[in-house]
Amino acid sequence: MKKLKLEDVFTYVESEIGIFHEKRNANLKTLKLTTILNRKNPYLFKAKNILTAHDLVKTLLDAHLSSQEETLFGDWLEGLAIFINGKVYNGSKSGIPGIDLEFTDKGIRYIVNIKSGPNWGNSSQIKKMKSDFGSAIKTLKTSNSRLNVIAVNGCCYGKSQEGMIEGLYYKFCGQKFWEFISNNKNLYLDIIKPLGYKAKEKNESFEKEYSKIINRFTLEFSKDFCKNNEINWEKIVEMNSSARKLVK
Repeated sequence: MKKLKLEDVFTYVESEIGIFHEKRNANLKTLKLTTILNRKNPYLFKAKNILTAHDLVKTLLDAHLSSQEETLFGDWLEGLAIFINGKVYNGSKSGIPGIDLEFTDKGIRYIVNIKSGPNWGNSSQIKKMKSDFGSAIKTLKTSNSRLNVIAVNGCCYGKSQEGMIEGLYYKFCGQKFWEFISNNKNLYLDIIKPLGYKAKEKNESFEKEYSKIINRFTLEFSKDFCKNNEINWEKIVEMNSSARKLVK
């Protein structure tokens, strides 16, 4: 085990955070109005009594982007966690399906499934993670039956029931997770500092493109999904949910 050098973390974040912003901008530029209309619940937005094309488009777009950005940034944080662990424990991205990180400390092989926050999945998804842990342990013990393998569900932020879960795996969230992979109890605070690197510049570029998309989608929506200057909810629901192809 080596002591983590924060300058290495800062350098990594500053050199790699641009990838998150680039993917965020690229996804926005290729987004289509029908995509956000198809992926959100039209009944919900009707129940919220949204009356104007602009308000509906903005609400749908913001909901879509929030979900998408959570996924993109979760993937980015996973990469950061693997980088940090590599510096301290020589850990690396696992080649075993369903496992994100593998490392060894004091004779114990840790297999880690990394998630953004503590409330990341439903019962079926959690069941799959447990199955992946079981399969990974069997794979690792094939060549060494005495190998001590511990499975961990690590969450990059938040708080939750922690420690051993159902006698199958450990769960660490927020501070506990970052300390677990780095042996640094303050890392969860330290990593927030470099994340703002060129954030103002990157977000100004995003906001400019976002404004263009709002204006374009509002015009498209008004043309295709408004009737007599009112939102045509029936047409939206038909496009979103009809078993037959929509005929304009």
